[in-house]
Amino acid sequence: MSNKNKGKESFALGKENYKLLVIGFAIIVLGFVLMIGGKSTDPNVFNEEEIFSFRRITLAPMVVLAGFIFEIWAIMKKPKSSENDLD
Repeated sequence: MSNKNKGKESFALGKENYKLLVIGFAIIVLGFVLMIGGKSTDPNVFNEEEIFSFRRITLAPMVVLAGFIFEIWAIMKKPKSSENDLD
């Protein structure tokens, strides 16, 4: 190991990757928030239109899936090398 790299230890992911991971996590949370709702005050009443709406059955799972795909991309994205790494 050269003297230049001997004292330098770096994280596996760069600063940009961590920011992207937070964004991906926010997308996943948004998807789960879209699934919330549909509760009835009367247990004898079943509102099919509210529970099986497009937002809960189609949109929310697609948003969650997109969030997980974004997370995978954020982890796999190669961090940019800074000018300090070239010294």
